[in-house]
Amino acid sequence: MDNKESNFVSAVVYLHRGERHVYEFLQMLGGVLEDNFQKHEIICVNDDAGSEALDGVYRYKEEHDHAIVSIIQMGFFHGLEASMNAGIDLAIGDFVFEFDSCYADYDKELVMDVYRKALEGYDIVAALPPKDQSRLSSRAFYAVYNCFSHGEGKLATERFQIISRRAINRTSAYSKTIPFRKAVYASCGLKIYDMDYASRTEGVIGSRFEDAQKKNTAVDALILFTDLAYKVSVFLSVLMAVLMVIAGIYVIVVYLGVNKPVEGWTAIMLVMTAGFFATFLLLTIAIKYLDVLLRLVFKRQKYLIASIEKL
Repeated sequence: MDNKESNFVSAVVYLHRGERHVYEFLQMLGGVLEDNFQKHEIICVNDDAGSEALDGVYRYKEEHDHAIVSIIQMGFFHGLEASMNAGIDLAIGDFVFEFDSCYADYDKELVMDVYRKALEGYDIVAALPPKDQSRLSSRAFYAVYNCFSHGEGKLATERFQIISRRAINRTSAYSKTIPFRKAVYASCGLKIYDMDYASRTEGVIGSRFEDAQKKNTAVDALILFTDLAYKVSVFLSVLMAVLMVIAGIYVIVVYLGVNKPVEGWTAIMLVMTAGFFATFLLLTIAIKYLDVLLRLVFKRQKYLIASIEKL
């Protein structure tokens, strides 16, 4: 085709445990990129995906010898965010597609629809599935995040997204370590567009926060990019102040009363229990803050790569 796009595009594909659709996905993705772009590359990030996933990559390369395909072998299981950061750092495209999974419940034309939307002046364009196809835990997380987030952008579950080189440079300057890409994208001040599409399948598929590692990412995002922890601290402080006032009024009423009952153990224990609960909760929040800051400031290695294989 003579009218192929001149922009160089990179596609970063995350290969994780249990991935079974690698070959079919690369066939679809590679076909779209080959038909529409003069130059492109595919970067597969192997995060302990297993031999079945890698066999799919090798099979695709054997059938498409001209394709530029790279495999990043992570040193150990890093999880989605760190692995995708490794792939993005290696990508050299003017635009970079981010695919968190090889499961595609969308038509291949959506890939180019997202790209063309980016050409309209949007630095980040995400393809959003129907809301009923995301897990309840994911919807609850995004609801809390959007309620307490600092930025104007609202997050939601997406299947894939495209980011411009300007957005990559902006987010790299935003922080040395990016614990949650979507939150940084929403906070970088660039134009973002969410493109809804009709899924070809039914039911819930996938989630970012299914395991403990993903839940930790969610907690880190809430602490770093929202006011949730601060507002919880303020609420508990106000609550303890109210309980203290109530306890003080109770003491005065008992002291001025005719009868001097010995009772009051229940009220005292209630106040003490609430006080200890609030104290330990505040300490937990403070320790979590320190843990996040420690990892962001003093951890020099964002990720560890075992090897980079150019196919």
